[in-house]
Formats: sequence, C-alpha cells, structure tokens
Amino acid sequence: MWQRWISTETGSRHLILAKALVSLPPWTGASFFTPPSAPPELWVDVYSICQFPLETDATVYMNFMKSHRCYDAIPVSCKLVIFDTTLQVKKAFFALVANGLRAAPLWDSKSQRFVGMLTITDFINILHCYYKSPMVQMYELESHKIETWRDVYLQYSNRVLISISPDASLFDAIYSLLRYKIHRLPIIDPESGNVLHILTHKRILKFLHIFGKTVPKPAFIQRPIQELGIGTFRNIATVQQTASLFDALSIFVERRVSALPVLDEQGKVVALYSRFDVINLAAQKTYNNLDMTMQEAIRRRKCFVEGVIKCYPDETLETIIDRIVKAEVHRLVLVDRADVVKGIISLSDLLQAMVLAPAGIDNWTLTSSSTQSKQGNT
Repeated sequence: MWQRWISTETGSRHLILAKALVSLPPWTGASFFTPPSAPPELWVDVYSICQFPLETDATVYMNFMKSHRCYDAIPVSCKLVIFDTTLQVKKAFFALVANGLRAAPLWDSKSQRFVGMLTITDFINILHCYYKSPMVQMYELESHKIETWRDVYLQYSNRVLISISPDASLFDAIYSLLRYKIHRLPIIDPESGNVLHILTHKRILKFLHIFGKTVPKPAFIQRPIQELGIGTFRNIATVQQTASLFDALSIFVERRVSALPVLDEQGKVVALYSRFDVINLAAQKTYNNLDMTMQEAIRRRKCFVEGVIKCYPDETLETIIDRIVKAEVHRLVLVDRADVVKGIISLSDLLQAMVLAPAGIDNWTLTSSSTQSKQGNT
C-alpha cells in the first residue's frame, strides 16, 4: 500500500492511495509512494485520487467522505452470511452466533432478490413478543421461518430494503444510516445484484480515523465534548441491576436504543448491556428464562464484553474518537467523576456532528425527512 500527498498551484492537495506501484498522471511529478500505517484490511482498491482544499474548518471531514466511495471502505477479506427466508428463525440466529456476526441479508427465492436483513433486533423483538414465563416454551421461536416472522412483524410497515451502490460516496452512506435509523447498510452491486459488504457506523468511523489523519484537523475536534453538545444528555435509557432481563428487552424495543447502562442502588454505572449481549442467550440456550435479574444476566456473559468504556465532559472530541475506535465499541458512557451517568455518545452522534452537520443536516432535518415505517434492514 502506497500513498503520497501532491500539492498544486491552485492551493489544493491530492491524496493518492495505491495497493501496488502504478503509473501516475504527469501532474503528480512522482512515480512511487511511501507506505502508510493503515492495516491491509482498509487498503483501497488499485488507486484513487482524492482532492481536498487546504482548510482547517468544519467541512474537512464532510469533504473527505464525499470524495471516497463505499467501495473504498470494503475490507480485502470479510465474512458474509446470507439466509434464505425459508430458513427457521432459530437456526438463523444460531448461525449468526456460530459465525460471530450481528446481521445477515435475507434472500427471497420466490422473487429472486434481497428483501431485508435479519439482525439482533429481530431476536429481541421475537423474545419480547412471545415470552410468557420460564415454564412456557416459545414455540414461535422454535418453529417459525424467517418469512413467517417478517409477515407478522412487518405486516403494517414498509418492507423496502435500504441499500447503497459501491460507487456512492461515504457521505451518502452516512446520510442513509442516520436518516433511516439503521445500523447496517448493504452495499449491493447494481449489475450483479450481489451483496458485497454490510457497511456500519463503526466501519466508516474506523476508515475516517485512519485515512482522515492525512487531512488537516479541524479546530473543533480539540474542543471539550461538553461544549460541542455531541451525544444524548436527556431522558437517558438505563436499567437497574435488580430489574429483570425482560425489562431490559422492553426498553430496547420501546426506546430503540442499542445499549443500556446498568446502574446500582447509588445510580452509578456498573456495566453496559447491549443488544449484542442478547444474542448470547441463543448461544447459551437461556432465552427461555428472561425473569433473571440484570445482575445475573451480566454475570452469565461468557463471550467478549465491551465493558463500560467511559468518557468525561472535559475531554476533547479527538480523545473521544481515539478511545471509541481503539476500544472497538459502539458508544461511550459519559459520566462525572462519581461515575454517575450524564449521557451517551454513540458512533451515529459522532458521524452526524463531524460529517452531516457541516452540510447543514441536523437531527431535526434527519427526523423530518425519514419515513415513519419500519425498514427491511431492522
């Protein structure tokens, strides 16, 4: 992998990235590049030439995302599992666990097209919908096919699968993720109809974190997070450690949040329970007992756990970004020095503030332009 910045007389800078030595255009004045520190899985294909003005204002990251395609963020090697809608729901969730995945595209053999995504959200909704007590088996989970569940869950909503072309910009991808309030965006080849990759907030921010170092830093990333107001600070969804696991599922469904800070009797955060933790119920086959306390549910976690990765109001945005990327988590819990929860800063909060806000797209604009129906991505 090679890269070099080229400055022109017009005051623009061009970033050239390559996987191999290539013949360069005459205006570059060079025929070779120096290797960057980016890991191989983030290398772009062949080479790309990206133009950025010499600027340090808030539009730097917006321009960066507009000048990179979704294809650029696809890893060289990745795992992708596709489910037919006739597959049993239970087997599908077990397959997600076995492959360490959080979602999979759904293929409808009758219509010969991709119709949606099966995600952890579906598993949560199924448990919340059909759970009665530890003594009553959930036959719906045991016997339903994916297409049956979709008929029940999406009967009054739009089933459109939100996807994006590999040639679309990463800016467009971020806009789609935030506008439709989805966590996964399939990149579909318009010619073959094949799913190439599932793009996420996490993937995009990691791409920006590595290659964004080659562009001038905007001044706002050195400001404290409390001044920028990035995140959720009011009506924060939390759960007491004495509450039941079913109570937590209810909050996930009603509030549509991706994680819940678990609090002790003093209101201090002691753990973080995310949607991903719920899929472990399938791995451990303990989904028939949702009456257990959150304390017990947390104790039973055996796989990798994000833990409570915290941040403080006086820390800079740059520090926040570095921490969330290096920890490979989806959000940080904003706390005071007594570990009392003051807010949640998610990947979508960061991307909205850094990329969409400079384009004049705020949360109100996203909310007013989004549809009220449930999307096929769920």
